[in-house]
Amino acid sequence: MEKILEVKDLNISFATYAGKVQAIRGVNFDLYKGETLAIVGESGSGKSVTTRSIMRLLSSNASIDEGAIRFKGADLVEKTEKQMQAIRGKEIAMIFQDPMTSLDPTMNIGNQVAESLRKHKKVSKKEALASALELLKLVGIPNAKERLKNYPHQFSGGQRQRIVIAIALICYPEVLIADEPTTALDVTIQAQILDLMKEIQKKIETSIIFITHDLGVVANVADRVAVMYGGRIVEIGTAEEIFYNAQHPYTWGLLSSMPTLDMKDEKLYAIPGSPPDLLDPPTGDAFYPRNAYAMKIDARVAPPMFEISPTHQAATWLLAKGAPKVTPPEEVVRRHQIFAKKYGMKTHS
Repeated sequence: MEKILEVKDLNISFATYAGKVQAIRGVNFDLYKGETLAIVGESGSGKSVTTRSIMRLLSSNASIDEGAIRFKGADLVEKTEKQMQAIRGKEIAMIFQDPMTSLDPTMNIGNQVAESLRKHKKVSKKEALASALELLKLVGIPNAKERLKNYPHQFSGGQRQRIVIAIALICYPEVLIADEPTTALDVTIQAQILDLMKEIQKKIETSIIFITHDLGVVANVADRVAVMYGGRIVEIGTAEEIFYNAQHPYTWGLLSSMPTLDMKDEKLYAIPGSPPDLLDPPTGDAFYPRNAYAMKIDARVAPPMFEISPTHQAATWLLAKGAPKVTPPEEVVRRHQIFAKKYGMKTHS
């Protein structure tokens, strides 16, 4: 597969009144043409910061301290703001979480969707509006021609999210970053949006980075999954490998904490403790204080990525030679069976 994006040894910090927050600490991953890579983890794990750094849309107190973000071989970290403006929206686009803050309330929808096309492709207003109309039809806006002159407040939440997707896709970008695009939507609209994204992906062969905390969404859309914790990727693999052969205790915790319809009167599982304070990151494994399977070495030394297969790696000392053999909790195995039945995913052999 053709590699289109490579994030290498990325370190990002934020200068605050309390000190330096080490938000991203050595993140590595690749993105291939036409695939969907999901990034999952708790709030504060570094998902959004990592992807916003690709767009170079970090806040003014943020600093990329080390690492490279190579898009088609060129390092985006070294690009000037003017050079990034030529890339944003045209080659790499982003769907933000809240469509109400992403849309301009003073501009009609037709002009908002057409704006990026007019800037990057230098087409006439008439041509841009014609393209905007076709895309609004594609994303399922009813009576699209009549609604080009409508404003954001005249659309429902699901329709606004479809408009945001249209804005991101108008230049047919090679990379699309979706930052929890279905979080605020009800399950019916959520399913429609996910189906829409998959359909459009097939048509334009775009590569998608999908940020979410909902593993149900991941099972439905992702080719590969990266699990983040404490500013690092702690496990990465194909969707089947993560769901059916997860190796990191944090991934087990995420799978165990998902509610399912067959739970009845069962108490919902929660990972004990709290995420690490990244003002003073731990020297060992960041998940150590919350890890029921932790060993003494976890408190002293951060684990490297151990290879489970050519496509599957995890950062846990449980995979080191001589470590005690630990199996996933029964609750994780039960959820594997639920996902296999619901999504028709292949069981890992």
